[in-house]
Amino acid sequence: MSGVMPGGYFQSYEDLEVHEIMLHDRPRQIAYRDAIKTNEAHFKGKTVLDVGCGTGILSVLCAKAGAKRVYAVEASNIAEIARQTVKENNYENVIEVFHQRIEDFALPPDAERVDILISEWMGFYLLHEGMLDSVIFARDKFLKPDGMMFPQNATINLAPCSVPSRFDWDDVDGVKMSKFGEEIRKQKSQKPEILSVGESDLLHEGTVMSWFDLKEVSQDDLSEINFKEVIVTSSAGRYQGVCIWFECEFPADDSGVSVVLSTSPFAPQTHWKQTVVVLPDNAQDDLEERDPIAFSLTLKRNPLNQRQYNIEMTLVDSEEMEHQFPCDCIMTKCILAKAHLATIQNVDSEMREA
Repeated sequence: MSGVMPGGYFQSYEDLEVHEIMLHDRPRQIAYRDAIKTNEAHFKGKTVLDVGCGTGILSVLCAKAGAKRVYAVEASNIAEIARQTVKENNYENVIEVFHQRIEDFALPPDAERVDILISEWMGFYLLHEGMLDSVIFARDKFLKPDGMMFPQNATINLAPCSVPSRFDWDDVDGVKMSKFGEEIRKQKSQKPEILSVGESDLLHEGTVMSWFDLKEVSQDDLSEINFKEVIVTSSAGRYQGVCIWFECEFPADDSGVSVVLSTSPFAPQTHWKQTVVVLPDNAQDDLEERDPIAFSLTLKRNPLNQRQYNIEMTLVDSEEMEHQFPCDCIMTKCILAKAHLATIQNVDSEMREA
């Protein structure tokens, strides 16, 4: 499965409606605003590089926080809007907009490396669009060794889920349309769906597929991400797909509190929504609480387009996989293992008391 982004990558960001959607995304905007504002002590008098600055709003927020110099780099023609935003907010003496790819950018001859790198680079399921590659390039070339990244780390999470919008076709105004439902979910299982998944549709609170320290991650680390585990359902429901979301954490403020931008079903909805891999049929319908679910999921760069990933999912027999220990599932071997562990712990406790 792979996501598709029509047209040229940079040209797509010349559509003002794309930026309108992002600017109207309150969780996105609030996270960046608060992360910058609560870290004013780190921005004051510092130099900042804004990679893919878009309309320039993050550059202006950095200037408002006290940055002495902001290099705003934008490859698309929206760079002209960024210049107007900078002028409108009277920060022309602080922010300089560069209309070019970050890979072609160069700091002024007398400039040192920057203190802070900021970027809103995330795509669907975090990695779609491949902009993190450009951020890594900028980090390695322009950021001081002790510089700060905004955000500083990112996590991909996943959970088995129900997908009622794709599977519930038993009654449409009194008409049974199950055959149509079978065909549409087969069709939708060929590529990931961008959907809003409700809390009640999750069969598990979510587990980490991958975590990235953005000061250390390399482009090679992003070539292929693999997950294979047994997940124990925390609620009963219909297993119809796997939901993927991401979270990004910003540097902590002086009180040790970090701002987190979350696209989880438990958080307010963002324009990223959630990415869902839809199963082609009712592979394991009507699961009970503590049922084990096993599958492998791989995100692998599309060799024909490095900005896209192929998503491959394989269902695995949970009896054939090694479970985490202790495991809370209802399989006999796991129940017996937990009982044995409890017995050992009780004996140890009694011996200590004696």
